[in-house]
Amino acid sequence: MKEGSDMGQMIKLTAADGVTIGAYKAEPDGAPRGAIVLLQEIFGVNAHIRRVADRFAGDGYLVVAPALFDRVEPDVELGYDAEAFPSAVALVQRVDHAKKPLDVAAAVTAASEGGKVAVVGYCWGGSLAYDAACSAAGVTAAVGYYGGNIAKSLDRTPKVPLILHFGEHDDHIPLRDVDAIRAALPDVPIYTYDAGHGFNCDARASFDAPSAAKALERTLAFLSETVG
Repeated sequence: MKEGSDMGQMIKLTAADGVTIGAYKAEPDGAPRGAIVLLQEIFGVNAHIRRVADRFAGDGYLVVAPALFDRVEPDVELGYDAEAFPSAVALVQRVDHAKKPLDVAAAVTAASEGGKVAVVGYCWGGSLAYDAACSAAGVTAAVGYYGGNIAKSLDRTPKVPLILHFGEHDDHIPLRDVDAIRAALPDVPIYTYDAGHGFNCDARASFDAPSAAKALERTLAFLSETVG
């Protein structure tokens, strides 16, 4: 069951291979200034991700958040307690990662009714946002928050404008990885914060309000410059 009150609604997306997945769609009041494909953490399109989508819709963007676990288990909504983490990791291990670009592409197509499309991702989604920036199919810009696999993907380079956010005290992403990303991508703005992993998520113990606010300010400025 969903928690809280959502501004948007669940829709269906059909990927290029014919597989149908769910997605949360949040629309702004009035004409969209642009569009965002919002890519989840490893905890599904849960109440937090829907709140993030609603917030971006409040800033004028049409937002589509695809349910990236639907191919292996539909309607996943996990919390952030210790019991949820093993379940989340197990789900990621079951995912056919070669199919994720198809699901992201389906979300990009759906979001494009709102104009130019940026991909914004958190944690697992932050890495997927980097992948989307490198493939660039229908994507105008990308934003990645604490994507742990980016440092392992530097054989690929972004084809569209990109910014990245990392915590300086991230237990999952050492600063040496951030330094490696900076060295490989000297033209990409990379911001670090006095915070840990998941600092943007207000449902996590690691939430850091000042860091989240500053990262959002930078993200919105970047989106305004790139997609509208």
